[in-house]
Amino acid sequence: MILIGQYDSPFVRRVGIALRLYELPFEHRPWSTFGDGDKIAAYNPLRRVPTLVLASGEVLMESTAILDYLDEWVGPGKAMITARGPERRHVLRICALAMGLGDKAVSLIYERALRKEQSKVWVERCEAQIGSVLGVLEKERAAVKTPHWFGQHIGHADIAVACVLRLTTEAHPQLFDRARYGALSAHAAACEALPPFQEIAQPLSPPKV
Repeated sequence: MILIGQYDSPFVRRVGIALRLYELPFEHRPWSTFGDGDKIAAYNPLRRVPTLVLASGEVLMESTAILDYLDEWVGPGKAMITARGPERRHVLRICALAMGLGDKAVSLIYERALRKEQSKVWVERCEAQIGSVLGVLEKERAAVKTPHWFGQHIGHADIAVACVLRLTTEAHPQLFDRARYGALSAHAAACEALPPFQEIAQPLSPPKV
């Protein structure tokens, strides 16, 4: 398999970490959506990452769809999400909130890096959305007493939240008060201490005009 995309993207990183935790071998091509758009287009006409190229030549896009395939491949005994039921929906909800937070964090990066005159309305909207999601995630994580979000073993919700928090704290440190978000800070620190998180990582490299 070939995983396309840079690890400063939480969307790419969550897939890379899942591949490591599932012990699935893959080749990594750290292509940028800006600098390497034409290379990515050969596999994904949207020029978006993550893109996963299977050994068969089939191409998968979007982190949630990619992880769904990987979960199916490794089987229910190893998958980092339950196959059905309320817990699965709860996991997917946490992941959706985390990925939505990631979308807004990336939008702010682009707004500040690519626009000479920023839209005050858009920036304030993104910051409000980020703050609201952080508040919900903090409350929910604080209520969990197990090492990981859904028990004793790491799952997709843990990975998604940790990856997005790294991007948010690197790109917009003023939006993440560690004292205010103590449960999330502890969650991120515990995840980032794990070998796959340390291996599948890259300092943030914002796009330039």
